[in-house]
Amino acid sequence: MREGVIHVARIAVIGGHGKIAMRAERLLVADGHEVTAIIRNPDQVADIEATGATAKVADIESISTTVFTDILEGHDAVVWSAGAGGGNPTRTFAVDRDAAIRSMDATAAAAIDRYVMISYSGASLHHGVPMDNPFFSYAQAKAEADDYLRHTALAWTILGPSKLTDDPGSGTIRIATERWDDAQVSRDNVAAVIVAVIDTPGTVHLDIAFDDGDQPIREAITEVASKTTGS
Repeated sequence: MREGVIHVARIAVIGGHGKIAMRAERLLVADGHEVTAIIRNPDQVADIEATGATAKVADIESISTTVFTDILEGHDAVVWSAGAGGGNPTRTFAVDRDAAIRSMDATAAAAIDRYVMISYSGASLHHGVPMDNPFFSYAQAKAEADDYLRHTALAWTILGPSKLTDDPGSGTIRIATERWDDAQVSRDNVAAVIVAVIDTPGTVHLDIAFDDGDQPIREAITEVASKTTGS
């Protein structure tokens, strides 16, 4: 696949049973993509199949890069939507950083260019969260994974949604050029942004922070892409 050509057919979604992931899978399938949802729990297979995606059971926390590569081979793009869920610093680093980095290495080894990371607004190695704060392990793990991705040769995009809600999707967002403490975004809208990014040339090598707003999602993503490419 040529860098910058985003329209793809086979997409692997890592963390496929998550609230955002399952929404995205439905949208991607509706758009005509063939989706593989990578999940840990075999009891979730029926939920995945109900989205139209194909379930692949694998424990991303423990599998090697080689096994990860085998799972990803044949796909055109990878979406990272997994997370440990917080609460356990050791597991947070094991999943949100270490497994994420293995997935990037596996993506490259499988000769896949496109990689979309679901991060969060404000993620940075300069996050400023104290080590004794319960949020530190997540902030640090995500920051290190994002930083590793930026230094790969992958055609990456890092998405930074603000505080997540289960409100119905508006289909409209605001590209965030600065952080707002009260900013939030529906998981429906995040899923739609994933699809828009996958389908929009010019979003490669961009960090895109966003929250709910007034601009139609595809218009907002296209505008970000055109500003970057100068078109």
